[in-house]
Amino acid sequence: MPLLYQPRSGEIVRCDFHGMIEPEMIKKRDVVVLTPNKRNRRLVTIIPLSTTAPTVPQPYHHELSQDPRPGATAMCSVWAKCDMVYTVSLGRLESHYIRTRRGGRQTIRLKLPDRDFTAIRLAVANALNLGDNSIVPVKDFESGSVSALKQPEWP
Repeated sequence: MPLLYQPRSGEIVRCDFHGMIEPEMIKKRDVVVLTPNKRNRRLVTIIPLSTTAPTVPQPYHHELSQDPRPGATAMCSVWAKCDMVYTVSLGRLESHYIRTRRGGRQTIRLKLPDRDFTAIRLAVANALNLGDNSIVPVKDFESGSVSALKQPEWP
């Protein structure tokens, strides 16, 4: 069932990429919301997550500190593919859920730890070739304040 609300930055939801053309994403997968669209409340910008490690990790990949999905095992690593930025409709997104004892579903909202979300933002800046900037401005949509994150030096 499509989302009826605009998820917040750092929230993890499922995205159905059906209808895209290879080499784009073409299946359902978990994504992290990078930013909600402030002009159109039916759009969000997302970063896909994958349990397949990159052949050669790059500065635009980030391995999450833990698997945030419900029922996840500690042995499974999850990678943010920050070079694959998408802006999608809420109609492609759905919430995660857990099974109740009576066999029903209970929707849950998953949020990334701040350290992972900050690392993903920096990896996106590298993917978009913004690594030459000394700072990446960060706007907090909740409060409207603007701060800056220092980018790490990449080899």
